This record gives sequence, structure tokens and C-alpha cells, in this order.
Amino acid sequence: MRKPRSEMIAETRAKLLAAGREAFGSVGYAEASMDDFTAVAGLTRGALYHHFGDKKGLLQAVINEIDAEMAGRLCGISGQASSRWQGFVDENVGYVEMALEPEIQRIMFRDGPAVLGDPSGWPSANGCITTITQSLRSLREEGTIVDIDPEAGARLINAASSSAAQWIANSDDPEATSKRAVAAFRTFLDGLLIKRD
Repeated sequence: MRKPRSEMIAETRAKLLAAGREAFGSVGYAEASMDDFTAVAGLTRGALYHHFGDKKGLLQAVINEIDAEMAGRLCGISGQASSRWQGFVDENVGYVEMALEPEIQRIMFRDGPAVLGDPSGWPSANGCITTITQSLRSLREEGTIVDIDPEAGARLINAASSSAAQWIANSDDPEATSKRAVAAFRTFLDGLLIKRD
């Protein structure tokens, strides 16, 4: 019995995404051959063009998939914290530390910006800023942090964490750079706290 067309389309798309993700994560965008990953997926270039437009479109789709996975992991991190503030810090630091993971490092923080431009213009950036804005608003309302404009603060935190992650990803010594970046980022975030005697 033949599968429904919608199911076949979803399977083809998933195969191309998986093959593209494997290629981009292992050899990088520049070295990844469209013929290689369509062959791995058992498909043609035509399928790639139909679903993603081109190699750049496939990279964007892979980035969207990884970004959604990262968001899920970060929610899990913040959900385990002992307080809203600690969850906020852990989630933001967790994002920076993900730049040590080889696949994320190469695809999200090296090739992504090189091919697709500044991450602050990516579709997912608005979702990050909205989430951080809501967190800052809640933390301000409960009296944990100083009176800061939540959206302005969110944009600054988002820019800082993104810049730190790219610094780590492009460093000659990512581990050492991560330690430096995380320590400075924690100090930066701690500056938001209302100091109590």
C-alpha cells in the first residue's frame, strides 16, 4: 500500500535535513557537496531544490531545527533551577556554553553567521528576545532585579550571549575562552540584581 503524499513529502524533507545536518556538522558548509548529501539521502538535487531552494536554504532549515532543540534544552535547564532568577541565569549561561558542542559550534556559530549573516536578523532571534523580555519583566515585577526596560535589557543580553558564543566557537582554545566568557557574562547578569543588605 502506498503512503499518502503528505507522508512521502515529510519523509523526503526529513532525509534531506538529516543528510544536510550530518554534512554541515562534520565537514562544514563550504565543503558540503549537494551531490554527496542528496546521494546519502537517496534523493536527487531536484528534491533538494524543491524542498529548500538551494544549499543555503537547507542550512537555514538545519539551523531552525538545531535552534528549536537548543530552546528545548534551555527550557529544561531553567526548569530545574531553585528560583526564577537562577533559572534565568542558568538558561542564558547554558546558551553560551553550548558553543563548546562541535555540531552547534560549527553550524550555529561559525557557518550560520558566515553564510546567513548576523544572527540578530535570523527569524529565531525575535523569539529569544521575546522570551528574555518576559523573564526580565517578571523578575522586575517580583523585585529581584533593578528597574530596567525589559526589551532593551533583553536585546543587550541576547547580543552579549550571541557574541560570546561566536567568540568561543571561533577561538583557538574554545574551553579557555568559554570559561572567560561565562565568568564575565555571570558578572554582567549579576549587575541586574537588587543588592540587599
